[in-house]
Amino acid sequence: MNFSLSFYIGYRYWRARKSNAFASFITIFAVSGILLGVAALIVVSSVMNGLEGQLKQRILGAVPQLTVHSQTAIVDWPEQVAKLNGLPGIIGATPSITTQAMVQSPSNIGAAQIYGIYPEQEKSLPNTTKQVYSGDFDALESGKYRIILGAELARMLDVVPGDKIRVLSGDGVVYTPLGPVPSQRKFTVAGVFEMGSQVDATLAYVHHDDAQRLMRQKAGEIKELRLYLDDPFNAAKIAPEVIDQFAVPVTTTDWRDTYGHLFGAVKMEKNMMSLMLSLIIAVAAFNIVSALVMMVVDKTTDVAVLKTQGLTTANVMGIFMIQGSLNAVIGLISGVAVGTLLTLNLNTITQALGISILGAGQNLPVQLELSQLTWIVVGTLVITLVATVYPAIRAANVQPATALRYE
Repeated sequence: MNFSLSFYIGYRYWRARKSNAFASFITIFAVSGILLGVAALIVVSSVMNGLEGQLKQRILGAVPQLTVHSQTAIVDWPEQVAKLNGLPGIIGATPSITTQAMVQSPSNIGAAQIYGIYPEQEKSLPNTTKQVYSGDFDALESGKYRIILGAELARMLDVVPGDKIRVLSGDGVVYTPLGPVPSQRKFTVAGVFEMGSQVDATLAYVHHDDAQRLMRQKAGEIKELRLYLDDPFNAAKIAPEVIDQFAVPVTTTDWRDTYGHLFGAVKMEKNMMSLMLSLIIAVAAFNIVSALVMMVVDKTTDVAVLKTQGLTTANVMGIFMIQGSLNAVIGLISGVAVGTLLTLNLNTITQALGISILGAGQNLPVQLELSQLTWIVVGTLVITLVATVYPAIRAANVQPATALRYE
């Protein structure tokens, strides 16, 4: 196949003024459709990436991303933590203890997930909950029975730092003749943190030793380690490597047990939006097919003459595939340029138009990923290239004798 000849003729056909005005009209709409589809796909995908990243930061930054549980006390846990920190993908590990509890204030009562932590260990970890409104993890001292609440939970209980609340845990139940009695202690609110997500209504932090006393466990025993990962989505892959580091039987749980459904819904919505917007590109590709078929009909005599001059079937197919691809490339390049510009200036544009999607003073999270942009470009090129195959085959099947019979 003489590619240069096919490209030259295809380029000439593409530049030449179309004798069929309707074919030109369809071509313009095909190019515009690809432009709009690619631009919309880039903008929506970037916003969905930003929302997913924001959820990952605001939720997975506060809850255990991967937790190791042991039935017996973990001996020499500082040495074990050092070994875990040396594994790829793990950026921090600290002792932890978890319990489901009821928290009661003079005005209200609610449920909370309480984590017992060592403040000195938490300070060295990439934990965004250190950004508290008042108080600090340093305020959690062993034996002082202090607690740090999520902002929404504190508002629901109508408490502020310095107020006292009662914490009731089902893990320290004592059975009496009158029935089971949960373990309970009075805690002083030492601080409030806000992540801007649903964890603000369900999480609370206390000192590890105070949590053990609340749950009536032996003081100083470490049976649970909380791990932070550079990418929480890799928790399932890292878990087997973590288990192999222990000489005693251990089990692991990760964030998917509690928040997996939320991120699953976000991922499904992201995929469905991408699929819907990809259909715009597919429709534009069908318009390219229509325009090329009309072009083939219009150029039947030219094709017949070229074939009598020795042009091969592959050369004829190349002419029309190149012509269709040029239209697709124009739409693709324009769409990438428009989509990228809109994405990088999305919040500026919405503010200028007076549009507030997330509420006053809040910007849309935008995260433009090069890998995703590459997939959009490659996918569009493949779809449009496939769309040119049928018209090209139809042109290649032109019989010179039949086409030139009445010329």
